[in-house]
Amino acid sequence: MDNVYSDIPQRILMTADSIGGVWTYALELASALAPSGVEVILASMGSRLDRHQVRQASSIPNVEVFESSFKLEWMKEPWRDLSLAGDWLLDLETRHPADIIHLNGYAHAVLPWRAPVLVAGHSCILSWWRAVKGVDAPQSFHRYSEAVRMGISAAQLIVAPSQAMLSALSRHYGPLPDSMVIYNGRNPVRFTSGRKENLILSAGRLWDEAKNIGSLAEIAHELSWPVYVAGESKHPDGINFAHEKVNLLGSLSMDELVPWFTRAAIYVLPARYEPFGLSVLEAALSGCALVLGDIPSLREIWQKDAVYVSPDDTTGILDALNKLITDQAQLTHLGRRARLRALNFDHQTMARHYLSAYSNLIRKQQHNVRAQPVCIS
Repeated sequence: MDNVYSDIPQRILMTADSIGGVWTYALELASALAPSGVEVILASMGSRLDRHQVRQASSIPNVEVFESSFKLEWMKEPWRDLSLAGDWLLDLETRHPADIIHLNGYAHAVLPWRAPVLVAGHSCILSWWRAVKGVDAPQSFHRYSEAVRMGISAAQLIVAPSQAMLSALSRHYGPLPDSMVIYNGRNPVRFTSGRKENLILSAGRLWDEAKNIGSLAEIAHELSWPVYVAGESKHPDGINFAHEKVNLLGSLSMDELVPWFTRAAIYVLPARYEPFGLSVLEAALSGCALVLGDIPSLREIWQKDAVYVSPDDTTGILDALNKLITDQAQLTHLGRRARLRALNFDHQTMARHYLSAYSNLIRKQQHNVRAQPVCIS
């Protein structure tokens, strides 16, 4: 009798936050899974997709997008939306049976899924608060914390993009089930190391305390090179975080941002919290010298191939940048080293590790099915 079981996933139901870098990660992973014949049902949440996101997703033949604007678990008062989104996701699984449920969030892992559940923990409020504010998150986040804890406990596998993030999840939410690190990856073909110009680039929201680009903006007037920042400068509350000496590029699509990576000699992200950092990877693939916040996750990924600065030391950030500006040989050397290291974090390697994780989950489920007693009447 032929073996009817297969541990190669044919279809994955994946959730994706349409607001931040998880969207880029999800599309990159889905695209890299295409050569293996994996179909991805992509359930978007958080906000409606913009035209760039719609175009991105429609260009990937193995992806079918189902769009929603349900609030995410880290948003203000998301609980009714989380419940409605759970019903919607279970209905998607019924209509599009999947071999794996890949959640890029936590709370929905507790749903009665038919397929095994992998939770990818990209970030969380408790670890963000500790890194950015220096203290534990207030009691008002207790309900969020419990929802995340229950989701983590319900999952068959927890994946994080760095050991630092995996350790943070364990520290804040208790012992983890099976877990592993799978580093994020990008397709290196999309990024080129061209002729560099005397300019400094950063990417992120100016008001984001975690990315901490505001510290770069504070010292921009003391630098001899111009500073460009890609990202939203207006806070959701309506406050505009414009700085006179920073050239604001606004929110750019990836196609619009790539030429800036190519041109920039230095990429700066003095982050207080960044569990991996796709923008840093994209800059490194483009041959930018990296000046990064001295935090465990960025040290883990970039090791000796970046310059590290204390996120709260604007004088140190200024000194590090001025040293690179005045030392062309070191600048070129760091850019080359960053690109060489970045080539280790490619999309195919990421997809290969996820395929292995998916297959292990499927094999475990098949073993459990086979082990069930069969009643013959």
